[in-house]
Amino acid sequence: MKILGILASHQEHGINAKLLDAVLSNVDSGVETETIFLEDYDITPHKYHEKNAVLDEFSEKLAESDVWVFAAPTYWRELSGVLKNFFDCMRPKFVYFKQNGDTIPGQFKDKHYLSITSCYVSTLENFITGVTDESFKTIDRVMSASGVIKVGEIVLPGTFGMKEIPDSKLKLCAKYGHKISQRKRKDDSTLKRYIQLFFMIAVMALITMGIQLPLKQVMPANFWTDYISFTIIFFVLLGAILHFVTFVKHRRR
Repeated sequence: MKILGILASHQEHGINAKLLDAVLSNVDSGVETETIFLEDYDITPHKYHEKNAVLDEFSEKLAESDVWVFAAPTYWRELSGVLKNFFDCMRPKFVYFKQNGDTIPGQFKDKHYLSITSCYVSTLENFITGVTDESFKTIDRVMSASGVIKVGEIVLPGTFGMKEIPDSKLKLCAKYGHKISQRKRKDDSTLKRYIQLFFMIAVMALITMGIQLPLKQVMPANFWTDYISFTIIFFVLLGAILHFVTFVKHRRR
């Protein structure tokens, strides 16, 4: 079992490095860890018919690791350019390209990853506006295309002038350190998702029926009006929930 830490900040010993170290130092005994600082490498795009020693080295390190931990700050509401450049240059390693330009997961399919990011804005502002959401979404987008499975997220807002990591975040890092130490072959959350889907539909149906009751007082009561009103209300609720799950699901505090 091996866990690879990928530090994608400009400071080798800054806040993000401390968060990453807090995770890796709490993995279970017997689990090997390694950290690579991306700023130590000259990362350039792959050129066809030419070997790229740096990208080949990264590919080997990723292949021999079971879990990847990405640690990168959020700048201007976006993922740091260091990690974005890494993703861009590693694209031919992460995915296979079909003849029509579509991609399918590459050689790293079914590995796992944990995301870490930080930002200067306060916890309250990040919770309300989701400054760090785009960073997590970019990582998720690349990893989803690569077939790599998400373990979780760690976010630390309010880092301006911060010297030490708060105890609550250190405990969270320790928790994830133990969690990613457990070997998992595939995504084991399928049953959990089906259960969540069942309860989501059950609650939506209940709410829809509750909204329909007063409508029946002003609408003609027959099968088709009941069916059409139920479908429209259910669709609106479904769209709202999917929007929430898609855009507000990331850890913000």
